[in-house]
Amino acid sequence: MNRSRLITAWLGLGMAGMSALQAETYNLGTDSEYQPGVPQGRVETFEYHDSKVFPDTHRKGWVYIPAQYQDSQPAALMVFQDGHAYVSTNGEQRVPIVFDNLIHRKEMPVTVGVFINPGDRSEDTHKDGWQANNRSFEYDSLGDAYARFLTDELLPFVTNSYHLNLSNDPKLRATAGMSSGGICAFTVAWEQPQHFGKVLSQIGSFVNIRGGNVYPSWIRKTERKPIRVFLQDGSNDLNNLHGNWPLANQEMASALAFQGYDFYFVLGTGTHSGRHGGAILSETLRWLWRPEVGLPAPLTKDNLNGDEALSKVLPNGGQPGDWELVGQGYGFTDAACGDADGNFYFSDLGAGLLYRVGLDGKPEVWLEKGPKISGLKFGPDGRLYAATQGGGSDNRKKIVAIDPKTKEVSDVATDVEPNDLIVSQSGFIYFTDTAAGEVVRVPISARGMSRPPAIARGIRQPNGISLSADQRMVLVSEYGGTNVWSFLVTAGGELRGGERNMELRAPIGKADSGGDGMTTDSSGRCYVTSHLGIQMFDVGGRMGGVIAKPQDKATVSCAFAGPDRSYLYVCSADKVYRRKTLVKGALFYQPGK
Repeated sequence: MNRSRLITAWLGLGMAGMSALQAETYNLGTDSEYQPGVPQGRVETFEYHDSKVFPDTHRKGWVYIPAQYQDSQPAALMVFQDGHAYVSTNGEQRVPIVFDNLIHRKEMPVTVGVFINPGDRSEDTHKDGWQANNRSFEYDSLGDAYARFLTDELLPFVTNSYHLNLSNDPKLRATAGMSSGGICAFTVAWEQPQHFGKVLSQIGSFVNIRGGNVYPSWIRKTERKPIRVFLQDGSNDLNNLHGNWPLANQEMASALAFQGYDFYFVLGTGTHSGRHGGAILSETLRWLWRPEVGLPAPLTKDNLNGDEALSKVLPNGGQPGDWELVGQGYGFTDAACGDADGNFYFSDLGAGLLYRVGLDGKPEVWLEKGPKISGLKFGPDGRLYAATQGGGSDNRKKIVAIDPKTKEVSDVATDVEPNDLIVSQSGFIYFTDTAAGEVVRVPISARGMSRPPAIARGIRQPNGISLSADQRMVLVSEYGGTNVWSFLVTAGGELRGGERNMELRAPIGKADSGGDGMTTDSSGRCYVTSHLGIQMFDVGGRMGGVIAKPQDKATVSCAFAGPDRSYLYVCSADKVYRRKTLVKGALFYQPGK
């Protein structure tokens, strides 16, 4: 059975000719009513005033503890935004009653419910039971602030206050909400899938209130995250200055389907209310909490026609867990580099160690007591060329060459400030000077050349550098900006016609992308490490997708190596990872490779 569904009419309610008045005739079922012999969980009320993420806010909350809860067994968790709308036992949702019935029949796990209202910054604490002047800021904003509020502040408070044993398994943790709370629930799981693996969004506001309309495009161009999503909306939902809710939810469903998510979308005929969502809540929860089955759905490959989606790069579109740990325990890894045979090289920068990883995937020290290397590439003469940050015999920043046979290190350029480099088949080294905002060129034939001239300027903290697969362009990433520049390479190795050819995505709240190390595959796709992950672009400079970082630390450089040069290796702080791809890396120092 297909795990992703898009439903336009459910429970026998069609759309054609229905008015908004008729649309509001959804009725609650027996699962929303107390049933004889069903144990009832208890609901406790609390207030929370101590947020540092949203300072000077106060909010009301509730915790539902099922009758079947036992301290010895970690319980599942479901967090409801706009908690007052869900916790009431005579409202439109009646979650405690539905939980009682479904948990009793073992149609969902033993689940603790946390119901939390949005923050309020007024002086009258809960004068009318629910104030929410911080609601839009908390719920509609993109980024990880609200997710951090939940994981770092609210949930520890609730857990400690009620001595709860809650599961840390994201597959047993869900978020829910309606309207702005619906997009908030999705944002929580999107930002922290390691903490929340399930989402219930009712009449979700995936529109341009605070930029949430970007989610469909982000979903299509971001490696699929391990989250399960249930969307509900009505064809008579809002259509105002912020956008069209039914269309926005259909865009979300289409994007989730394209990227192979485990999702369900129900589009009824309701307006902007919780009536429809409440009427189908028990069926929603049964679907959301059903057992994990099989592999994720395959990504669509239809109608790509040259567009470079992640499905062309990663097997089955990939999963963040596809990263394989190669080595760990280093100080700071950098200078990712592959050779023609598939061997991978990287440096432990501060330690002055250079490692080699053979085709077996096992790292070993290749050069000891060497320079502190931040960039490394092979040249057409078979030597390794390195950008150094000191270390070695004289502790100076230089461009050096390393003979692979003798391990002898010789100077190529001195009195320089190199960060990263690339070596062309025609015999030129191009390196980035990040502080000066320049690209500098040095011939590999140089012997201790002092202060070579810059050949490109005006780049915002240039960092990573690569070549196009055909070597007609030099590509340079901005660490302090949001672009990858492309420069045409002349017959004499000069650079001209600089363009901001690719636009790097930056995390919410950051002005820069953290564009760092780069590599290119044999088909011309460009891969750039960044704050968000490894951003992939096609030969025309269009983003094809973002590959997830292997860990929540800086991923600074990448290269293709391994069998058939088909593994993407990354240097990520204290560790090195790799993953299998459907492509193979370009070899810039060999023609036609």
